Amino acid sequence: MAEVINLRLSGSLRTFVEDRAGENGLYDSSDEYLRDLVRRDFEAEESRRWTRLHGELEAGMKAPECEFVPLDMASIIAEAKANRGLSA
Repeated sequence: MAEVINLRLSGSLRTFVEDRAGENGLYDSSDEYLRDLVRRDFEAEESRRWTRLHGELEAGMKAPECEFVPLDMASIIAEAKANRGLSA
């Protein structure tokens, strides 16, 4: 079951939302309009995060193979333990 969030709008913000909902608007209700806004904002944030991650990974994806360093699981675990001050 969805949790309820109450939102009070007044003045020009309320009029703005009401104009987009109901008989003359694109949405059946103000709730539908606001849910759509939240969904779009959520999707935009997800897109920004993927873009940022892609940007951070891009250098590695474009690096020539000669720049790659071979690693094995045991050395990765040993290095992680050493960095945390644990014995290997």
